[in-house]
Amino acid sequence: MTSACASLYERYLAPRLVHGACSLNVVAEQRRRIVPRAEGVVLEVGIGSGLNLPHYAPSRVTRVIGVDPDAALLRIGRKRLKAAPFEIEVVRGSAEDMPLEAGTADTALVTYTLCTIPDVERALLDIRRVLKPGGRLLFCEHGRSHSPRAAKWQDRLTPLWKRMAGGCHLNRSVSRLIETAGFAIESVDNYKLPLAPELIGFHYLGSARPR
Repeated sequence: MTSACASLYERYLAPRLVHGACSLNVVAEQRRRIVPRAEGVVLEVGIGSGLNLPHYAPSRVTRVIGVDPDAALLRIGRKRLKAAPFEIEVVRGSAEDMPLEAGTADTALVTYTLCTIPDVERALLDIRRVLKPGGRLLFCEHGRSHSPRAAKWQDRLTPLWKRMAGGCHLNRSVSRLIETAGFAIESVDNYKLPLAPELIGFHYLGSARPR
């Protein structure tokens, strides 16, 4: 693929493919398991096309601050963002350096986001900064399998997969990354997504609090 074609793919086609994959019913079911637990002022990192918005409990949420660098995904979700039954502030920018004050959010939410952030360690540190000391991080992510054989294949395939899937890494150990950033995990459920290969379907769903 030439650099020009790669640029067109990344700007126009990849966002629509990502949106389509993340709109699948089986993925929406995972969102339903975690998003309703958000409360207060919510920092949603990777709000993208707004696929989490239908799953919030409006009575529990006062405001959602959505951070995302991808203008194409934000355009796809424009109507969904405008129709939300609570206040939404969209910040187009990097998760690694969010223009938000420390202690802003009661809840931070990441769903299918940590796999694509270039400097994920730095992003998690900034999420911890923006959370209130007693706040909570909710996460639903795919990542590194607990099976050594599957994890080895994830390592092999990630360089090619990243180019095809908008920077997505197959092999990030979500729990370890969260703990390294200064969070204490309250609960985590690991499982394979139904009907999905373990290489892309191994999941981490749970919550953590800043230490």
